[in-house]
Amino acid sequence: QVQLVESGGGLVQAGGPLRLSCAASGGTFSNSHMGWFRQAPGKEREFVTAINWSVGRTYYGNSVKGRFTISRDNAKNTVYLQMNSLKPEDTAVYYCAAKYSASYLLSTHTNEYDYWGQGTQVTVSS
Repeated sequence: QVQLVESGGGLVQAGGPLRLSCAASGGTFSNSHMGWFRQAPGKEREFVTAINWSVGRTYYGNSVKGRFTISRDNAKNTVYLQMNSLKPEDTAVYYCAAKYSASYLLSTHTNEYDYWGQGTQVTVSS
């Protein structure tokens, strides 16, 4: 059974950095897409970024491009989201997601992912 566990959320001042982690277990992730999504109160879940685990290809949503970086550690089965220059509008619950896929095109929609973590709260104060 695939399990995804996020950590690293918290309260940070605007302009500061924060790094989230997503530890994956219960599966083999070499042929998978790993994604980060976020959901603010009263809003739909929004795509943030994704990575193709095997080749490391990445894709970012427009609102985070240039500020956030996704990466993975194969030995630890962990995906990271480095967030820099945080803004109050980045405040949300951040979710890690996974799907098995060998596709070159990365998945950006929530309904394309099969496994989800429980989420971690990120709050950016102004």
